[in-house]
Amino acid sequence: MILDSAAELIAEKGTAELSLESIGQHAEVSKTLMYRYFGSLIELLRDLLDQEFKHLRDTQLQASKGVETYEELVRNVTKAYLRYIEDRGLIIERLQAYPNIAGAQDPTHFRREPAVQYFAELTSETFGISMEIATASTEISFGLPAAAGQYLIKSGADRQTVEDITVAMILGGVIGVKYDALGAKQKLKWPSSAKSQSSEGKKKGRKDS
Repeated sequence: MILDSAAELIAEKGTAELSLESIGQHAEVSKTLMYRYFGSLIELLRDLLDQEFKHLRDTQLQASKGVETYEELVRNVTKAYLRYIEDRGLIIERLQAYPNIAGAQDPTHFRREPAVQYFAELTSETFGISMEIATASTEISFGLPAAAGQYLIKSGADRQTVEDITVAMILGGVIGVKYDALGAKQKLKWPSSAKSQSSEGKKKGRKDS
């Protein structure tokens, strides 16, 4: 209840005049009880940030259940992330900007290792990619939703558009990794028009000389 009250105040008024006393008054909790739970405002705000990250990760976990395709998995998890950031991103952003909390991890770093392991195993099995490559690509792709969330907040862009772009980039990255070796070694096949232009250019060069 105290943390929820703090979140409401931060969303409404920011953090400039925030204090344990003001949060306690908003939550209708005595000053004594406030200090029993939290030794300082910094401790409270760090707990609130952890709570926001936990709620976000749990929301994504629920969104990943019951899917049948890889695209559906990526889209559901991305949608859950962007919706949460659209609703609660201002609170997270203001908490991260608060002194002594500044530089805190972005939301995708919270409980990251088990999440990366889960997605890497699915990617490896689905696309026949080694776990080493799947883990590396998953780690890198985890940064895309965070960047998309920041863009969504600052630009005011349409969330569906941002979601579509993010999903396309994640899926494109996986497909690119899978076929990279083939694509790198595949010989170019020039269209006939390009060949004829090249031949005409050579003939013209000989005439000019």
